[in-house]
Amino acid sequence: MPEQLLFTSESVTEGHPDKLADAISDAVLDACLKDDPYSRVAIETLLTRGLAVIAGELTTNTYVEIADVVRDTILEVGYNNTDLGFDGHTTGVLIAIQKQSPDIAAGVDTGGAGDQGMMFGFACDETPELMPLPIAIAHRLTKRQADVRRSHPELGLRPDAKSQVTIAYDENNNPNHIDTLVLSTQHDPRLTHSDVKAIVDEHIFKPVLAEFDKYVTSDIVKHINPTGIFTIGGPQGDTGVTGRKIIVDTYGGYARHGGGAFSGKDPTKVDRSAAYVARYLAKQVVAAGLASKCEIQLAYAIGVAEPVSVRVETFGTGKYPDVEIGARLKKTFDLTPKGIIELLDLRRPIYRETARNGHFGNPAFGWEKTDRASELQG
Repeated sequence: MPEQLLFTSESVTEGHPDKLADAISDAVLDACLKDDPYSRVAIETLLTRGLAVIAGELTTNTYVEIADVVRDTILEVGYNNTDLGFDGHTTGVLIAIQKQSPDIAAGVDTGGAGDQGMMFGFACDETPELMPLPIAIAHRLTKRQADVRRSHPELGLRPDAKSQVTIAYDENNNPNHIDTLVLSTQHDPRLTHSDVKAIVDEHIFKPVLAEFDKYVTSDIVKHINPTGIFTIGGPQGDTGVTGRKIIVDTYGGYARHGGGAFSGKDPTKVDRSAAYVARYLAKQVVAAGLASKCEIQLAYAIGVAEPVSVRVETFGTGKYPDVEIGARLKKTFDLTPKGIIELLDLRRPIYRETARNGHFGNPAFGWEKTDRASELQG
C-alpha cells in the first residue's frame, strides 16, 4: 500500500472567542451599511472576561449605538447567562473609535485601493461548492455543533468549539478517505467525558459522516475533547481578537493567503473585497472546465485602481496555459475596487453571516456564484 499523503484543516464555531470578535466587528459594519452604504469602516474587537473593547476607524453619515450591537451579537451567539462565563446582558463595552485617516481617504475617494497588498482566491473540484475537502468537512462539523446546541439545549453543549479534519490523498492528489476527526466542545459541567463523547459521536460525527460517506472507512481515528473536561470556554477561557482565524475563514491552509483579515472592513478595503473576487474568479475557471484546481493572486497599490498584478496558477490541471486563462479573466472582469464592489454588490449589510463557518463555500454569498463561467469558454 502506498504511503498516505495527509492534509489537515480546522474550523471553529461562532462561539469561539476569536470568531465571536469577528462577528461583533461585522455586526457593527452591517449596522453602518444598513443606512449608509458608503460608510468607511475598519473595526477591531477584543474580548476578555466580562469586557468587549471596540477600536478602529469609522466614517459614516448614520448613527449606530455600538454598545447595543455588541451586546446583541454576544447574546445571539449564545452567551446569555453568567453560568457560561460570558453574558451579553452584563458585558462591559469600551469604545475607542476615530474617523478614517484623510490620507487614506484621499486615495479611496478617487477610486483607488484602500491599501497595498496581495490577495488569493482558490477553487477546486473536490466538493460541489468547489472547496477543498478537509475544510469543507471541518466547517460542517462546527456548523452541526452549533445547530445541535441550539436545537437541543438539554444535551448540554455550549457555544465554544473547534474541529479538525485530516484527509488522506492518493498519489494523484485526489482525496481518498477521512483519516482523523477531532472535535473539542465546551459543555455543561454536569456532563462526564463519556457523556460528551457519546453526544458528539451520535449527534455531530454520525450525521456529518453520512454526508461524506464515500470517504468513510472503518478505521477513522476520532478524538473528542482529548484533554477531557472543557467547561470554561469563550472569552472567559481565552481572549478573542478580530482577524485571528484567517485560515479558518479561507481554505484551511490548502491555498495561499495574502495575510489580510476580512471582518470589520468595508468593501473599499481590498483585503476583503479582492479576496472575495479572487475566489469568484477561481470558481468561474473551475466551473467553466478550464481547470480542476485554480488559485488566483491579485495585488494592489494604495490609491491605485487597477491591480498591479493578476496571476493564475492551475497546478498542471489547466486546459490552457495559465497566462491565457489570466488574460481571459482580465478581459472579462473589471478588477478595480469600484468594479469589484459593483460586480459582487458589496455595499450591503451582508457581512455578519460570514463570521460563521468561513467566508467561502456558502451559496448564499454572491462571490460563490458561477454565473459567468461560460464567458471564459471558447
